[in-house]
Amino acid sequence: MADVYPRFAPVLPDVPDIVHFTGANIDEARSVLNRFFYPVAVGMPEGSGDFQLEVGVIQLGPLTVGQLSFANPVTLLVAELDAYHVSIPTAGHLHARHAGHEVVAGPSTGVIFGPGSPVYTSREADSVELAVKVERKALEAELSGLLGRPIEGSLGLPPEVDFSTGPGYSWIRLIRLLCDELEYESSLFSEPAMAEQLRSTILSGLLLCLPHRYHAELTGPVTAGPPRAIRRVVDAIQSEPERAFTVSDLARIANMSVRSLQEGFRRHVGTAPMTYLQQVRLGRAQEALRRADPVRVTVAAVAHRWGFAHLGRFASAYRARFGESPSETLRSPR
Repeated sequence: MADVYPRFAPVLPDVPDIVHFTGANIDEARSVLNRFFYPVAVGMPEGSGDFQLEVGVIQLGPLTVGQLSFANPVTLLVAELDAYHVSIPTAGHLHARHAGHEVVAGPSTGVIFGPGSPVYTSREADSVELAVKVERKALEAELSGLLGRPIEGSLGLPPEVDFSTGPGYSWIRLIRLLCDELEYESSLFSEPAMAEQLRSTILSGLLLCLPHRYHAELTGPVTAGPPRAIRRVVDAIQSEPERAFTVSDLARIANMSVRSLQEGFRRHVGTAPMTYLQQVRLGRAQEALRRADPVRVTVAAVAHRWGFAHLGRFASAYRARFGESPSETLRSPR
C-alpha cells in the first residue's frame, strides 16, 4: 500500500508589514510601539529635552524586527509580555528589569525577556537598539518541530547573552541583514514565500544560539529518518514542487523532527531537503521552457509557476544546473 501523507495548505505570512517612523510626539511613538510590539508606557526624565524617536520595523507574521533610535533618555514600561523578546543595544546602554533580574547591557549584549512578567527598560540619550519580538506560540512551535515532539514548560532562557562571538554573532548578522532591507521597497523579502523561509531561519537560529532547557537535545546527536518516511517527502515534492514548502512542512509530512529529516535526506538522498526541492523545481522549469512557445510564454511566468519568487536567483541557479540561461532554453529550436 502506498504511503499516505497529510495534505495541507502551508500558512504563509501576508506581505511583510514595513513601517518607518520619525517623530517628536510621544503619543504617536507609543501608537507605533503598541502596534508592532506591546502596549507600553513611555516616560522621560525631567529636563531631558524634546522627545525624539526613530523606528524602522518589519513584521513577518509572528516575527517583528525593529531598529529603534532614541535621541533622549527614555523609559519604557510593559505591564506584561505576551511574547519572547530580545533587545540588543548597538549604541549606548540599556538598563532592564524583568522576572527578578536586573541587567545593564551595552553593544553586542542581548537582553532576553520571556512571556508572563512586566518589563522595565531605560536607555541613554543617542542610544540605538535592535528589537526582536517572537510570538510565544511561534517560537515554541519552531522548537517542537526541530525536536520532533511537543515541549512542556518554559524554555528557561537566560536574562542576557553575549552576541559578540560564535553562533550569536551569526544570528545578529542575520537580524542586521533584515533591518538593512527596510530601505528597499522592492526587497526580495516582500515575497511571502521568502518571508516565511527567513522567519523560520531566524527563529531556529535563535533557538540554536541561546542556552535554554532544550539546547543540549537540540544540538546533540540525531538519528536519520528511515527510508520509508523520506520517501513520503520525496513523493510530496515530486507531486507538487511548486508549493511553498518549508523544511518544517516537510518534516511534518515525514512525521519526524527537522533534524532527523535533514539527516535522513543526507544519508538516503545525498542532499538537503530544500536543495532537493529546488532541483526538482529547476527540472520542471526546464521541461516547461522546452515545450513553451517563446511568443506566448515568458521566463518569468515559468519561474513563478514553479515556485521561484526571484527571477535573478532563478536564472543563476538554472545556469549553474543546465549550463545555459532560461531564455536560451526557451528560444532553442523545437
